[in-house]
Amino acid sequence: MTINLFQTEEYKALMRDHITQTIQYMFSKQQEFALACEIKHIEFNPELPLEIQKTFQDIVLFVLKNYSFETATLENDYFTFEAGFGAENFGSTVIIPILAIKQIMISDNPIVLNLAHHSEKATMPLKDSTKNSMEALLKNPENQKLLKKKNNP
Repeated sequence: MTINLFQTEEYKALMRDHITQTIQYMFSKQQEFALACEIKHIEFNPELPLEIQKTFQDIVLFVLKNYSFETATLENDYFTFEAGFGAENFGSTVIIPILAIKQIMISDNPIVLNLAHHSEKATMPLKDSTKNSMEALLKNPENQKLLKKKNNP
């Protein structure tokens, strides 16, 4: 009997740590990046309209830059960010289990490749999104300067 090493709990823990540490490193360097993820494990809050959902393939690419990058967080084995979708720029918080992230890329260069499978749907409870948005915006020193200017005319 052959064991699929990429689906063992040991390998999944290794990949979860590697993905998490890579994203934390990107955050610390203010480096925007992209994620290729399995759509079946992703939760959107609020849920996206059907006409937008129908445009997604099994693997979807999210480019984290500008507002989406500023709102991105890692918490409890989930990666979350806010984004607008479709022509109407429908706003939603995207909740991705870490192991549903299949690749991390900078420009066209893959820097992480994950062969482990996530086995459950995302169920992370959302916090107050206004608070999360403000915290994410304040992570960027440039945004902190703007806030200081507003409070000290």
